[in-house]
Amino acid sequence: MDFNISDEVKLMQESVRDWFKRNLPLDKMREIDQKGHPMPKEVIEGLAGLGVIMGVIPEERGGQGLNWFKQAAIAEEIGYGDPTAACAAAFMAVMTGWGFTLDRYASEGIRRDFIRPAIAGKKFIGIATTEPGGGSDVAGFKSKAEKSGKNWILNGEKTFISGVEECKLWGGGYWVNVRTGPAPAGAAHKNMTSFFVPIDAPGVEMTECYRDAGRMAISTAGFTMTNVKVPDDYRLGEEGKGFYYTMEGFDNARILIGASSVGITQRVIDEAIPYIKERKTFGIPLAKNEGIQFELSDIYKEMEASRLMYQKTAWMQDIRYDEEGWLERKGKAKTFQPTDIAKWIAMLKWKAPALALHAAERAMLWLGAAGYTDEYPFQMAWRGVMSYVVGAEGGQNIQKIVIGRELLGNEFVPYK
Repeated sequence: MDFNISDEVKLMQESVRDWFKRNLPLDKMREIDQKGHPMPKEVIEGLAGLGVIMGVIPEERGGQGLNWFKQAAIAEEIGYGDPTAACAAAFMAVMTGWGFTLDRYASEGIRRDFIRPAIAGKKFIGIATTEPGGGSDVAGFKSKAEKSGKNWILNGEKTFISGVEECKLWGGGYWVNVRTGPAPAGAAHKNMTSFFVPIDAPGVEMTECYRDAGRMAISTAGFTMTNVKVPDDYRLGEEGKGFYYTMEGFDNARILIGASSVGITQRVIDEAIPYIKERKTFGIPLAKNEGIQFELSDIYKEMEASRLMYQKTAWMQDIRYDEEGWLERKGKAKTFQPTDIAKWIAMLKWKAPALALHAAERAMLWLGAAGYTDEYPFQMAWRGVMSYVVGAEGGQNIQKIVIGRELLGNEFVPYK
């Protein structure tokens, strides 16, 4: 494994940082956070112009042909530029992680009408798995689809979905899982099929947006599906195999969330250090207090460990796709099994967002009253990254279950 960041990636990182300085500085993000969703479309179009939205999609299909190691390094830079985890980071992670996975299993019609415009920042692509009855139990969903000639008829409801308002405004659609047959006894993950559902398909109705605590720039809502007709061409991969494709999508998005969370932690550190070095209490700088200095040192240590962790998971994922195929799955992963990679991704998703949350909280305490104001990005970062901790792309306890399953075996998972 080579830890050196190539000149190509360094240039892309510099381009991203420069773009944020010119187009989305802290005062602008503060304004967007206070105003709330919908996200200004020029934000995504600007990042798309840099080639960082779905950069991992091969060049033959309109992407940049980046590998996951490079895309994750760029995701860290986007997290640094966007400590709110909403103005750009959430869009990048959702659209790139799920857009790449969608591209692998979608028809050419979906690629032409949705994926390529999304790469250009013109449309939105997202993931809609959570249902009113639960989110992390992907195999326990209730939405259904029945075959009708060359079409499928979908019924059900999805909730706590990112970007629904923006998707309605810009156009686009969602990766949706439904049951296409009864769940066999002891195998609830079977007979689930994935579809791409355009947000403007007849029978799709958006529900009211939630009033989230953070990530104010991106909407969170849901939608109902009432006799929604989609062609068989909008089925993703094989019928009944949707659970496996969905887990692949979660893994890809979690790598980028982990990397962007490292960027958020680095931004918090960089914003806090000048203050604690200059601000004095009882005649000495705050930074001389061991209570602050030791906490800073611990956060920095854990941040560097998190950076190494996202680099390793991205490197493992690159080897997987080198062996399976980037355009579509033609071979089998040999060096690392997908479940082993999933274990590392789960550790990253558990660790990196929680560290960013901790860093933002400690920084607020170091600065005292100043840290509680919107002059600094700490409270916006704390509110935004909390979404990754409580559940977005998988909550903390789900990651622990994944790790335990791989360490102990399937017979010890708590839900069986």
